[in-house]
Amino acid sequence: MADWNMRPASSADVEAVAELRAVVLRGDLERLGRYDPQRVRQRLRDGFDAAHTRVIEVGGAFAGCVALRPAGDAHWLEHFYLAPDVQGAGVGSGVLRALLERCDRDGIPVRLNVLRGSAAQRLYERHGFTVEAEDPVDVFMVRPPSS
Repeated sequence: MADWNMRPASSADVEAVAELRAVVLRGDLERLGRYDPQRVRQRLRDGFDAAHTRVIEVGGAFAGCVALRPAGDAHWLEHFYLAPDVQGAGVGSGVLRALLERCDRDGIPVRLNVLRGSAAQRLYERHGFTVEAEDPVDVFMVRPPSS
C-alpha cells in the first residue's frame, strides 16, 4: 500500500477537488449520458463543506478527498475521489477502513450513493455495504456498524 495520510480540508482545496471529481467521474458520467464539464465541477463547489472533508495525500502530495457528513442517525460518505495514478494501490481501502472503524466505535451506520455501473461499488461491497435502493443513475448503499 502507498504511504498516505489525511488532513483536514480547507476552502482553498475546493478547486483541486472539483477538478479531480471531473476527471474521476468522467467515464461513468459519459456512459450514463450525463457528463457536463461545468456541471460536474459546480456540483462539487456547491456541496463542498470543508468541516466534514479530509484531503488524502500520498507521499505528501494531493491525491484525493473524502467527506463523512453526519445526517440524522447515520453518516453519509461523500466526495470520495482518488487520483487515477493512486487507484488500485490500497489507498482507497485504507482510507475507507479508517473511516469505518471510527463509525463502528461510535455505533453509526454509513450511507452513500455511487453511480450505477461504477467500479467503486465493488470496493464498497468488500467493506460491508449493501444496496438499499437504485434509480436510473445512482445506487444507494448502507453499512450498519460492525461489532
